[in-house]
Amino acid sequence: MNVKIEIDCTPVEARAFLGLPDVTPLNDHMVAEMQRRMDANLAAMQPEEMMKAWTSFGMQATDQFRQMMTAAATGAMPGGKK
Repeated sequence: MNVKIEIDCTPVEARAFLGLPDVTPLNDHMVAEMQRRMDANLAAMQPEEMMKAWTSFGMQATDQFRQMMTAAATGAMPGGKK
């Protein structure tokens, strides 16, 4: 035997019927906090700031790679030993 029950209700009504807590205030708080943090970090997302960060890292990596290749080509060991 198959029994099919169809209930037409909103999510809020279903949560209340099942005795689940109303998390709307918590959700609103979390969304507001996420928006606040995103707004606070917008300056870091500016193209000029991103390029400064990438360029400084890129130049350091390029310099370290050059030093490693020079050391490998001359047979020098790290720390100046041969």
